[in-house]
Amino acid sequence: MGKVFDAVIVGGGINGSSIAFHLAKRGYKVAVLEKEKIAGKASGAAAGILGAQTELDEDGPLFRMACKSRSMYRSLIPELEDLSQVHIGYQNKGMYKVAADKDQELELRRLIESQRKAGEQAEWLPIDELINREPSVSSQLLGAMYIPNDGQVQAYELSLAFAKASRALGAEIYEYASVSELILKDEKVHGVATSQGEFLAESVIVASGAWSREVLEKSGLSLPIIPVKGECLSVIAEKPLVQGTIFSHGCYIVPKQSGRVVVGATVKANSFDEKVTLGGISSLMEKARNLIPDIANTEWERAWTGIRPQSADGQPFLGEHPVYKGLYIAAGHFRNGILLAPATGELMADILEGKTVQANPFSLSRLDKLVHT
Repeated sequence: MGKVFDAVIVGGGINGSSIAFHLAKRGYKVAVLEKEKIAGKASGAAAGILGAQTELDEDGPLFRMACKSRSMYRSLIPELEDLSQVHIGYQNKGMYKVAADKDQELELRRLIESQRKAGEQAEWLPIDELINREPSVSSQLLGAMYIPNDGQVQAYELSLAFAKASRALGAEIYEYASVSELILKDEKVHGVATSQGEFLAESVIVASGAWSREVLEKSGLSLPIIPVKGECLSVIAEKPLVQGTIFSHGCYIVPKQSGRVVVGATVKANSFDEKVTLGGISSLMEKARNLIPDIANTEWERAWTGIRPQSADGQPFLGEHPVYKGLYIAAGHFRNGILLAPATGELMADILEGKTVQANPFSLSRLDKLVHT
């Protein structure tokens, strides 16, 4: 007889740990199964941008979920830090989405109007005002869309905090527990078989990021998610280069604590390759120097990769499988896993509890259509 739980979560990244936290808060007996180390993949590799208005341009269900999730951080972070004793490094000094040419400026001005109509704050800053706020940015830029409410966190620390907070609330976390199959019978899930034995539960949530498809395929299920490789680098500056995050086409610059600056990220679809390439890093360096010339004088720290999960339609899968009762999926967040974690955990906990959830645009009811198109 295996270990018995109310819910088993496959995946110990940011969203798996957030779901565990929200379920544990509601009294569920939860197990989190991670095939390696907690937050050892994309969650730990992320730059930690909370870019609801930066990454997600247009109003719609995902944009509204992102803005809600961003707003949840203000009250959630003190709670997580208290339970986990992990400092998350939350900063809210705004974000600048810059324009390098007139077409980009026109697009950003259009987005500002669209997002204002959606009830969010944004404004256009001409280059002189941008330089007044951030003196290190290149004078060759035309200006920027300033987003005061987009902030950032330390991604690995946040992921770890969710995991440790869930454990403090009673969740059990198993690292190096590789799932070999889902236990399915009579169109229901009954648990999972792993390298550490069977974990039995009437609710199983697959939240394994880019590896979710692999987990499900072991049991004959298909999920249209692809891995997207992203390379990043970090440098150390003797004095702060910028206060807010600088975001452009193909590059972002994120100032962290103690002079550390993160630069990301490349995009290579359909790749689980975690090697850092000279071509990827050199392209990031060139883009970063075009944004902030003085970054050339900083000290090299390191480079790394993360594998992000992208769904076929760009929307995450959040809900119960259309065939197997009790089998849930929370995957496909692409570049927004950190941002969407609070709202993902809350939504999945609501779904498992059977609370009335208004028409869920991220449900798996669209799965059959995606598989056949």
